[in-house]
Amino acid sequence: MENLNILIVDDHPQIAESFKLAFEKIAKGGNRYDFTITEVTTIDSANNLILQSKDFYFDVILLDIKLPKSSDNKLLSGEDLGLEIRKHAPKSKIVVATTYNDNHRINNIFKSLNPEGLLIKNDLTPKALVNAIEEVLEDIPAYTKTVKRLLRKLATNDISIDYIDRQLLYQLSIGTKMIELPDILNMSIGGIERRKRQLKDVFDVSGGEDKVLIAIAKEKGFI
Repeated sequence: MENLNILIVDDHPQIAESFKLAFEKIAKGGNRYDFTITEVTTIDSANNLILQSKDFYFDVILLDIKLPKSSDNKLLSGEDLGLEIRKHAPKSKIVVATTYNDNHRINNIFKSLNPEGLLIKNDLTPKALVNAIEEVLEDIPAYTKTVKRLLRKLATNDISIDYIDRQLLYQLSIGTKMIELPDILNMSIGGIERRKRQLKDVFDVSGGEDKVLIAIAKEKGFI
């Protein structure tokens, strides 16, 4: 029997419990796998696991995207945490679980994290969750039905929002002044202005209103 280490990063107790029940069902369904499960509820707790371990690694990591930002404001969502996981444990299998079903957001998750599984929480039934985990364990990409529909549209979508873009959107959303941004983002004023124009093009924001850009970015889950 193969023992696998599992990390669940989710701040919703019911979702975390459903993940654990799915692993229990898989373990009871055969003699192939046994699971040791670690559960954390915040970005800070997960990041501490990374920083405190010289050999950070979990076989499967179930990662919620919509997590409150880290206490130092460096990691703004589960997506940023996922990038840290990829950096420190590139062989860990990441299964993203999210309530976001916007084309832009899903596309960005694929481009930034390339997860082994992407699950829309509203799609999940106990059976669908068990099937998805079993697929990931067998090295088969696991997507719920909403993601599969979106994938057909993403083939022609080249939009990508990177870490600096997300930091810029966040700083704008909390009212950081333009004169302060170069020190925070390590960019020139001109570079920041170009980023803002590109983001407005991406989100189809006409005119110069930052508040419209912020509102749309929040609606799509980038802030």
